[in-house]
Amino acid sequence: MGCINIQNNRYKKMGLMASFERGMERFLVPVAIKLNSQKHVAAVRDGFVFTFPIIMASSLIILINFAILSPDGFIAGLLHLNSIFPNLEKAQAIFTPVMNGSVNIMSIMIAFLVARNMAISYEQDDLLCGLTAIGAFFIVYTPYQMIDGQAFLTTKYLGAQGLFVAVIVALITSEIFCRLARNPKITITMPAAVPPAVARSFKVLLPIFFVMVFFSALNYCLTLISPAGLNDLIYTLIQTPLKHMGTNIFAVIILGAVGNFLWVLGIHGPNTTSAIRETVFSEANLENLSWAAQHGTTWGAPYPITWTSINDAFANCGGSGMTLGLLLAIFIASKRAEYRDLAKMSFIPGIFNINEPIMFGLPIVLNPIMMVPFIMVPIVNCAIGYFFISMEIIPPVAYAVPWTTPGPLIAFLGTGGNWLALLVGFLCLGVATMIYLPFVIAANKVNNMTTNG
Repeated sequence: MGCINIQNNRYKKMGLMASFERGMERFLVPVAIKLNSQKHVAAVRDGFVFTFPIIMASSLIILINFAILSPDGFIAGLLHLNSIFPNLEKAQAIFTPVMNGSVNIMSIMIAFLVARNMAISYEQDDLLCGLTAIGAFFIVYTPYQMIDGQAFLTTKYLGAQGLFVAVIVALITSEIFCRLARNPKITITMPAAVPPAVARSFKVLLPIFFVMVFFSALNYCLTLISPAGLNDLIYTLIQTPLKHMGTNIFAVIILGAVGNFLWVLGIHGPNTTSAIRETVFSEANLENLSWAAQHGTTWGAPYPITWTSINDAFANCGGSGMTLGLLLAIFIASKRAEYRDLAKMSFIPGIFNINEPIMFGLPIVLNPIMMVPFIMVPIVNCAIGYFFISMEIIPPVAYAVPWTTPGPLIAFLGTGGNWLALLVGFLCLGVATMIYLPFVIAANKVNNMTTNG
């Protein structure tokens, strides 16, 4: 009788999974196919994919810099490298500039690539369209700041924080550029004797002129509203409603969900909400750390529910969206060779919570299939962590842990070595993998349907 009940439960679970997959195949897969074939979405997606080699190389160097060479790095602490090599930290100066040539200029690369992809789809001059988009991006960029009589341009929005504006500018630029460039009344045709490069430039001179005029007028109007520029205006509008939150589970979940949703749109979610997180939770984190230092345990910490004790410990394994679970799901269920190759290259950085390769290589940005679990997984795991802490099954995380610490170990080390907290960390990773699995399977079907027409 017991065996029959076990088999019935197993069949019910299989039936639920099959029903869920059928539901996705019926509703989500067709939407994903339509979106993937839409030229604007495809231009953005392929733009992020083109940045993958640069992001992958820089991610490996970032891993070396922050996990091995940094005094606070996980591997440096584990192997006591600072004791063996007292001047190891100085070696960071060798690799730090790599970020300036990769992740710190992501927005410039994306502005060029997205506009270029759009121009290719319209069969117009792709290189000049991409270059025009870079110019337009800087027209609406944060104005110069005068410091000691010198003009300085902030680099704050050249990296991931400027991606949303870069994408929007690229799409608008390409639409204006390409529509005008195919109008014979606006293009300038040079005599055959003129060198091809010169003739090519003159042909799109007026379209480029009108793009510049449009963004100049837009920038002037925006500065009347926000003197700090478009990027600053967008981040202010997002941050303002989130500022007045308390130290509770709802604040953790809302901030996490908003941050991950923004990531899907191309806005750097964690950076957007970081100032709010620090304002809301920094005092609580300090008091928890002080309690642990005085009592030698994190049990009884005055603020058991904080961003650090819930999201960082149980919902951030592999980076935003708990993407280490996605990598494992790809290894288990993906039949797409490019997904599996990407997962292999992204796995080691992912262990140390560096997920730019999977974010931009898959990509997750504007991905209708992966955006759902990317937002949902951290919410579920925050709830799991909250349950175990609120029921006093495990103590809260109070000790500061390096951000490159492998996911499940954050809860273990942050609680002062609680083994059950480590198990809960692995439980959350397993849950993340299970949630991602049906969406990886759905991605297989999207690929099959797209390939078969």
